[in-house]
Amino acid sequence: MRRIPEEKIMSGCAISGILDRKGRRFSGEEIIKSIALMHDRSNGLGGGFAAYGIYPEYKEQYAIHMFYDDLQAKEEVEDFLERHFMISLAEEIPTRKVKAITNSPLIWRYFVLPDQHKLEQANLSEDDYVARCVFKINDQYRGAFVVSSGKNMGVFKGVGYPEDIGEFYQLEQYEAYLWTAHGRFPTNTPGWWGGAHPFTLLDWSIVHNGEISSYGANKRYIEMFGYKCTMMTDTEVITYLFDLLLRKHKLPLELVVKAVAAPLWSEIDRMGEKEKKIASGIRAVYGSTLLNGPFSIILGHKNGFVALNDRIKLRPLVCAEDGERLYVASEESAIREICPEPEKVWAPRGGEPVIGLLEGSSEEWL
Repeated sequence: MRRIPEEKIMSGCAISGILDRKGRRFSGEEIIKSIALMHDRSNGLGGGFAAYGIYPEYKEQYAIHMFYDDLQAKEEVEDFLERHFMISLAEEIPTRKVKAITNSPLIWRYFVLPDQHKLEQANLSEDDYVARCVFKINDQYRGAFVVSSGKNMGVFKGVGYPEDIGEFYQLEQYEAYLWTAHGRFPTNTPGWWGGAHPFTLLDWSIVHNGEISSYGANKRYIEMFGYKCTMMTDTEVITYLFDLLLRKHKLPLELVVKAVAAPLWSEIDRMGEKEKKIASGIRAVYGSTLLNGPFSIILGHKNGFVALNDRIKLRPLVCAEDGERLYVASEESAIREICPEPEKVWAPRGGEPVIGLLEGSSEEWL
């Protein structure tokens, strides 16, 4: 399942996302078409999709998507799952043969709820319990990898161009109200099935174009809070930072953005007294969460998404609106491929978040 590239290759990557703010579900055909237009931004070493709303019949249960290298890894992890969860359904995720997709792992999904006795013994929330189990599997079970672990959502990814990955997983047969997609052009990290984007934890998913030069500092900080970085990529740590700051520390989104894409000190010096106090305080307390280097990301969640690029805009990000649809992508052409005449198109400023929420939601869900 793990393949190490022989030499470094130059950066590319493509991201795309579509949200229906009324929660109306639509098939994966549109997101495949959007990301496929940016084919040349990838090199075939990774593609993937996150989809929200795809499991309405199991919406109250955690959907655990798994990769296994072999049957032994599968048996060991299933024994772990049976000891820690109540399993409603375990099944192989349907795929079809695609000429360009080879050497795929065993791909399974499980719909589960935490074992109540173990949950009470651990004295954890359900989300913290599931997150702890995810880290344990990824860290301690050789040949096994948790692809996604949220409710009513799932991630479908692998080694290949994203349009081939979409065909492989038959995504035209799924319906979701939020889709995100990634086409990978890895630089310093391996092109392997688990290393494809999106990266996830619980309901969070991240697709990322760029390179995080602060990864070492970010990783050391996040592991102080019990997170485990095992995926051999800088993108993984972004997911955990958002989970820590939004879910566990319960910071408002505005402050989280100021932490991970902080204004320059020269900008802070020009702020009003109140704003300056907040911005400088966030930089002082959460300095180790600052993401240095070029990036544009889409953070997916069950209630919507946040799109963000680095504070000096070294990676492209374009947004559009059309009725109840909100689009975001690396290139405007990828939006117009599926929405030829949007009502509004714009490029957000560096460090400026673009927030798409389901109708009836508020930023507090973050």
